[in-house]
Amino acid sequence: QVQLVESGGGLVQAGASLRLSCAASGRTLSRYAMGWFRQAPGKEREFVATISRSIGSTAYADSVKGRFIISRDKTKNVVYLQMNRLNPDDTAVYYCAATPLTLGSGEASRYDYWGQGTQVTVSA
Repeated sequence: QVQLVESGGGLVQAGASLRLSCAASGRTLSRYAMGWFRQAPGKEREFVATISRSIGSTAYADSVKGRFIISRDKTKNVVYLQMNRLNPDDTAVYYCAATPLTLGSGEASRYDYWGQGTQVTVSA
């Protein structure tokens, strides 16, 4: 089993950048494809980005493509989400998740492990 802990959230102005981190314990993240999801108040959880288990191929939601970058540092057992040009629509609780699938998925149901989330608030 793997435990995930997100950090790096905060309150920023529109146009700013943030980098979220997802630290793992219990097992190496190289066993998992990883994903970032987010949930805004009153909305369902939505897919943000995913990175595959081995070769590091990535995929993004259309709403963040070109602004967000997902990456992983296998030596540190951490996955990152670099968020640039933030706007108020990006305000949400951000969750990282792990799946034993080789490739990641945009479906939350495919992920077995979840962190507790970190709040990102973007003011206009």
